[in-house]
Amino acid sequence: MKLATWNVNSIRQRERHVRHWLQRQAPDFLLLQEIKCETPTFPTEGFAALGYQAVAIGQKSYNGVALLSRLPVTVHHHALPGLPDGDTQARYLEFESEAAGLGRFVVGNLYLPNGNSGGEAGLAYKLMWMDCLARRAEALLEADTPFLFAGDFNVCPTDEDFAPGTLPATDALVRPEIRAAFRRMIWLGLTDAVRALHPHGPVYTFWDYQAGCWPRDRGLRIDHALLSPTLAEHLVSAMPDRAERGEEQPSDHVPLVIELA
Repeated sequence: MKLATWNVNSIRQRERHVRHWLQRQAPDFLLLQEIKCETPTFPTEGFAALGYQAVAIGQKSYNGVALLSRLPVTVHHHALPGLPDGDTQARYLEFESEAAGLGRFVVGNLYLPNGNSGGEAGLAYKLMWMDCLARRAEALLEADTPFLFAGDFNVCPTDEDFAPGTLPATDALVRPEIRAAFRRMIWLGLTDAVRALHPHGPVYTFWDYQAGCWPRDRGLRIDHALLSPTLAEHLVSAMPDRAERGEEQPSDHVPLVIELA
């Protein structure tokens, strides 16, 4: 089973990129973040022509997550369980599916808040969101449900996960309390797919548009896939598709591709 996660930074601008990538890579599931469109305007028909059903959770101009799937799915949640009533930010989509050799499993597609805007309130919202995510992981583990969380976490877990000099110590992607919230999920027993197979060195998934970050390889690893113990046993490969960043008018993120067998 091949699953990929990709912050496309506007599906309107990147639909052609996504269509071409699907034709080349043919994943079973593609999780999209930052689609930046309302749900009714997501280009469902174009992806259906390639054999993918679409589920989108959007909002105007900001955020938004979507699923493209070649396999049948059952959507369980359109928002992260545990968030306060009235939270309208489109950041989470959870579904269940089944694949040969893996049985049934749950996937959470997430776009975690950046935390750098809004001052301390923005950081507090990010920490609250991460707490809800950890609690959701605890619930799924308690139910003995195989699952994975994948998407744009907006967290560099260690100093190896960003090029030297790209982020100050005060950035919300590297703040100690943010890293501690990420480690909490690892300590629950989840496996960071990339670091399980590539323990050290740069494995970047994001390069800013500014300051020549892409040609100078000044990147960040902020897109992750965290696997429950049952699914981690099936992990075969986990690697960003760097070539996508070199395309014309690309997203600043590249797909992170996970294979389970």
